[in-house]
Amino acid sequence: MIKGIQTYPQMPEFESGIRRAPDRGFNLTKEQTEVALKNALRYIPSEFHEKLIPEFTEELKTFGRIYGYRYRPEGRLFGKPIDEYKGKCVEGKAFQVMIDNNLDFEVALYPYELVTYGETGQVFQNWMQYLLVKEYLEELTNEQTLVIASGHPLGVFPSRPDAPRVILTNGLMVGMYDNPADFHTATQLGVANYGQMTAGGWMYIGPQGIVHGTFNTILNAGRKMLGVAPNTDLKGFLFVTSGLGGMSGAQPKAGEIAGCVTVVAEVDKSRIETRQNQGWVQMCFDNVVEVFIHAAKAKTAGTATSIAYHGNIVDLLEYAAEHNIKIDLLSDQTSCHAVYDGGYCPVGITFEERTELLKTDRKKFCELVDETLKRHYMVIKRLAEKGSYFFDYGNSFLKSVFDAGVTEISKNGIDDKDGFIFPSYVEDIMGPELFDYGYGPFRWVCLSGNKSDLQKTDIAAMSCIDQNKRGQDRDNYIWIRDAEENSLVVGTQARILYQDAEGRKKIALKFNEMVRNGDVGPIMLGRDHHDVSGTDSPFRETANIKDGSNMMAEMAIHCFAGNAARGMSLVALHNGGGVGTSRSINGGFGLVLDGSKEKDEIIESAMMWDVMGGVARRAWARNPNAISTVKEYNENYAGVSQITLPYVAE
Repeated sequence: MIKGIQTYPQMPEFESGIRRAPDRGFNLTKEQTEVALKNALRYIPSEFHEKLIPEFTEELKTFGRIYGYRYRPEGRLFGKPIDEYKGKCVEGKAFQVMIDNNLDFEVALYPYELVTYGETGQVFQNWMQYLLVKEYLEELTNEQTLVIASGHPLGVFPSRPDAPRVILTNGLMVGMYDNPADFHTATQLGVANYGQMTAGGWMYIGPQGIVHGTFNTILNAGRKMLGVAPNTDLKGFLFVTSGLGGMSGAQPKAGEIAGCVTVVAEVDKSRIETRQNQGWVQMCFDNVVEVFIHAAKAKTAGTATSIAYHGNIVDLLEYAAEHNIKIDLLSDQTSCHAVYDGGYCPVGITFEERTELLKTDRKKFCELVDETLKRHYMVIKRLAEKGSYFFDYGNSFLKSVFDAGVTEISKNGIDDKDGFIFPSYVEDIMGPELFDYGYGPFRWVCLSGNKSDLQKTDIAAMSCIDQNKRGQDRDNYIWIRDAEENSLVVGTQARILYQDAEGRKKIALKFNEMVRNGDVGPIMLGRDHHDVSGTDSPFRETANIKDGSNMMAEMAIHCFAGNAARGMSLVALHNGGGVGTSRSINGGFGLVLDGSKEKDEIIESAMMWDVMGGVARRAWARNPNAISTVKEYNENYAGVSQITLPYVAE
């Protein structure tokens, strides 16, 4: 039996130097405040309520959330080797590894507030949920399924060994309430969790999780827009962007691997220091002149270099425009999905002033954000006219500019349904070059914690790739070949590798065989929700779907349901992701490889479905590369499976 929380522990010490989340804003009515307190207190025996009510009230009014700091375990959490966790099934122990990794001081953005990345992406709403879920996972058997709603464990229910061990959702709201204002109310009440993608989906592997996708994006942008030859890198080109957080922090490392000079603006000095300590940023300056002097030297020398500018991206770009500095590739990866919650810092104020303004004058802060967005857009427009290729990195930047009142940024000058005058990176690059073929961010975690297991899986994965199949496969082979040398691991022993449906299946079967033979310990397979099938998001994952169905959210739900039916260990479905609430429905999975033949059967069925359901959607939207991929699939699986193909009208 699950006992739940039975104690009133001492308030834990808060370690200095650990980033803390800003005030999220409190605007509940008296009646709603009472509901929020009752909601938090229902995790805790009534004899402690009198002590906790003033404490929880203070948290709610100070931070806009009840985090239940008192119930956070003391010290650093991190993903330990699986054998160090309690559990009655391997999946129950495996998910504890993943959760603790998401909350690691060295991994999470705001670990005390359970935020893994993306400014607001939380693992759970509060520490009471963490403790209760952990206890459930310790007791979970392979004949039960744990169900979680926005971080809250509803309970364990009888199921089957071939059913998911965990089904979880985050922030799914009824349509009429699915807007930022009502979502903010729901988070204050403690009934909605913004799980981002892999934060609340327990599948984050540090910034490495987006490095390969960012590498693919800028490399293919160079090939398509700058005339870079297929077998060469971006030597001698300049890539300028912003953001060094949990996802955006991948940009300098990806640029370095791609061979270019990368300049990244970041207002939070602590995030720069984190990336420097990890070796993901080579140098940092707070003077724009020095930034561009060093960038010019590296560009002339053809040296791959990463430079952080401690300051606002608008200041950096305006200097470049005024001094005719040629920027080849230009983007932005600030957290514009939370543009009014601190994810985007106004120009003219420091990061610390931003945090204070969020607390003392949110209205003024929002006005400054809108003014900055307009300036940011105008300088991008100037640079684009000078030859820079700008792409939206799926962070809702262009949508935020539009919402700030810049209607000229929309293609039709009226609304956002036809997209914007600048492309999304999925629209121009990742969609047609990767997603339409089925290539996406496959990943795995070696649950033993042994570096040698990761080395063995790298070699095994490399042996499964046919370099001559497509150019993408050649790129992916080089990626995994050089992965260890590029020092990508932050947190658990994990790896990201873009693969298509057949590649993922082949590698998964190989890994399960290795577990079965005792070559490696258990392995967690997964992917980013940012993938071929897992996410419906008109400004990002489905930006290159032009048949009008980009406003629909059925693909992500089909993917979620199909993965549950096929026995994935964990299935997740979320609202929001990297673009913000109501702008996306996204889902993911986790599959724990234990070496069993039963896992082989799940791999054979589920791995193909997880990818090809999305390729089918893209083919029906008349995307040429998806159509060719489906034709090949229909030939290979004739009599077993068939995907509907369109007749294409001229």
